[in-house]
Amino acid sequence: MYGYVRVGAAVPNVHVADCMYNKEEIINCIQNAHKKGVQVLTFPELSVTGYTCADLFFQLPLIHGAEQAVKEIAKVSSSMDMVIVLGAPVIADNQTFNCAVLLHQGRILGIVPKTFIPNYNEFYEERWFSSAKDLIREEITYAGQTVPIGADLLFRCDTIPDLKIGVEICEDLWVPVPPSSYQSIYGATILLNLSASTEQASKPIYRKQLITQQSSRCFAAYVYASAGLGESTQDAVFSGHSMICENGTIFSETESFCQESQLLYNDIDLEILVNDRRHHNTFTKQLSQPDGQRFYREVLFSMEDKSLTDLKRPVSASPFAPAKDDALHARCENIFHIQVSGLARRLSHTHGNTFVIGISGGLDSTLALLVSAKACDFLGMDRSHVLAVTMPGFGTTDRTYHNALDLMTALGVKQKEISIKDAALQHFKDIGHDPSVHDVTYENTQARERTQILMDLANKTNGLVVGTGDLSELALGWATYNGDHMSMYGVNAGLPKTLVRVLTNWIAESNEFGEKASAILMDVLDTPISPELLPPDASGKINQKTEDLVGPYELHDFFLFQILRFGFHPAKVLYLAEKAFAGQYKRETLIKWLKNFYHRFFVQQFKRSCLPDGPKIGALGLSPRSDWRMPTDAFSRIWLDEVEKL
Repeated sequence: MYGYVRVGAAVPNVHVADCMYNKEEIINCIQNAHKKGVQVLTFPELSVTGYTCADLFFQLPLIHGAEQAVKEIAKVSSSMDMVIVLGAPVIADNQTFNCAVLLHQGRILGIVPKTFIPNYNEFYEERWFSSAKDLIREEITYAGQTVPIGADLLFRCDTIPDLKIGVEICEDLWVPVPPSSYQSIYGATILLNLSASTEQASKPIYRKQLITQQSSRCFAAYVYASAGLGESTQDAVFSGHSMICENGTIFSETESFCQESQLLYNDIDLEILVNDRRHHNTFTKQLSQPDGQRFYREVLFSMEDKSLTDLKRPVSASPFAPAKDDALHARCENIFHIQVSGLARRLSHTHGNTFVIGISGGLDSTLALLVSAKACDFLGMDRSHVLAVTMPGFGTTDRTYHNALDLMTALGVKQKEISIKDAALQHFKDIGHDPSVHDVTYENTQARERTQILMDLANKTNGLVVGTGDLSELALGWATYNGDHMSMYGVNAGLPKTLVRVLTNWIAESNEFGEKASAILMDVLDTPISPELLPPDASGKINQKTEDLVGPYELHDFFLFQILRFGFHPAKVLYLAEKAFAGQYKRETLIKWLKNFYHRFFVQQFKRSCLPDGPKIGALGLSPRSDWRMPTDAFSRIWLDEVEKL
């Protein structure tokens, strides 16, 4: 349901060459996985016999014992709607192959032999096994069933869209171009690896890098199950290090050197994978090259498309914001440098002399001011080249006014104060507008007057007007057209509001601009978000709070990410929002603001179609020159009709 499939990796505690014992351990793992709702479960390489049987693989009792064990496992699992992948030695064409045997509801779907057989260092597999390339036949009778065999098999579910399974075995992943690379190009979204990876110092790090990179390159989920401590330690040790990875992100991994059997499971989002493949149009280009052409046989199976009430995958309520871990500093530092270097380059290219920026004491203009000050440092210029202008109007409060002035002083930039009240009143008189009517004309007059002042000051000082608006405001159209919507370079255009907050907090906590500036930044972060275009309340506090009008930015940023990054249906966006904001927002509240997001996103496209330049920060942007091209007169009916049904 919603494109999710639950996958698992099991690491049974095997006894080398004891197929009957291993069968029972495998069945226990299968039954445990079935209780957890796992739909695709993979075991390690040669898990039925143990990987380290060595010359015992020449013994027919072991080969036949493995076949009998597979037959009995298939019988036990006949009532389970689960694809189970076992590792077993299989004889065909007078050769022995190291194989993956795929079962579903008692049926053997197919057998996939290992392609690349290692014969170096501690590995000596060519003594016992042949490569899949040496296989002659395409069909085999095994465990009482006639089934397809070959490395050219892909397993497609005809009842769950986009569920197609590709299988490779251990060393297959470690070669320059793994079989899974081609499997993914031909549609495999779930890649399974049955492995028996020996443990060595620092190898876990490399193993993890290998799997995350392959998963990322293939836009696929990668399930890696590796042999554990039950294997012989005669010449090597096996840790059972197994992982589940989706598109470059490790979701879970086993505890290494565990003496008990282990089970990993997680939910994979197939819609994310296929959407990324469609979006990156180079993904299938290799098909047109001679080295990219392959022929795969598809094996069909049917499986119930389950509704997952206990979604087991990370659903972040702040998908744009980095987690507060060791990577936070590096991520924020990188973002800040992107903004600074972009702005500095623009001033150098235009041979400008001044950064002209309007400072309100709010969050966005504060960050833009910090970027401008640091750009001066970057260029080796005195910070007096930043002309910071505060333009108090009818809604300006003492708190934001003093924060603006104090921050300018703390940063050592050039200050200017110009009240817009008289100019706005004159304009009201000129156009015949009653100043007591606090409508859109009343508000936008102030925003456009401020922009005019900044533009004229830029002309006067050979300057560049630095835009302050952020990605969230662009998505909602929360900007005055040809007012704060316009600038000469928008440094925050690639940053959603939630990330602006995280970045500003990081700058404050890192004391980048000194203790006094950090204290002011903390108060700015604590100030309600507002354009301050309406008069304050009776106590002089902010009366116009943006999030009361358009909705919480944390919700809109969440919606923006799910809708634009992945193209999800409204129903799935709501489903994820309920998971991410459980206990925080009621369903009807989520629906209200989701509807508002879709409405505003469509009708406000005209503002995004003529955006000023600004640096791209993350994978998602709204610039019409790079990330988002949309007609200004597109209809939102399909999306809003679905929201209404929710």
